[in-house]
Amino acid sequence: MDHIGAAEEQIVSERLRRKLEEVNAAAQAQLSPVQDHINFTLQQAYFKCAYECFDRRRKQEEISNCVEHCSVPVVKSQQHFENEMAQFQERLNRSLMVCQDKFEAAKLQKIRPEAVNEMESCVHKAIEENLNTLPHVVQRMKTAFNITN
Repeated sequence: MDHIGAAEEQIVSERLRRKLEEVNAAAQAQLSPVQDHINFTLQQAYFKCAYECFDRRRKQEEISNCVEHCSVPVVKSQQHFENEMAQFQERLNRSLMVCQDKFEAAKLQKIRPEAVNEMESCVHKAIEENLNTLPHVVQRMKTAFNITN
């Protein structure tokens, strides 16, 4: 590989890394109310419920079953959140792979300067399209978790 090509790829890599950091920051900001609900509201309800399970008149198995029952809303919410985020990440990854494939094809055709610009444009568009879906994902989770705001 020539030095110019390597430098261009390094620049593209750095720009892509920065863009992905922006995506992460935007996602964290939008997902914050959902994470707060899971980490505080549901966790607090779990601990209150579990506390009530500890009664000296109960057998150990009854206490364990009670505590497990209390954990169901938190566990289900965490699983739902993780599934939604995995699907979002998978869609973003597939979009970015298309951009990478186009870039690799352009490099093979020796049209590197245009390839770099097209790669950046493709990445920008893919990220914007995926970020535009994030509010809908967040709203779907808020509805599933009965979060009002």
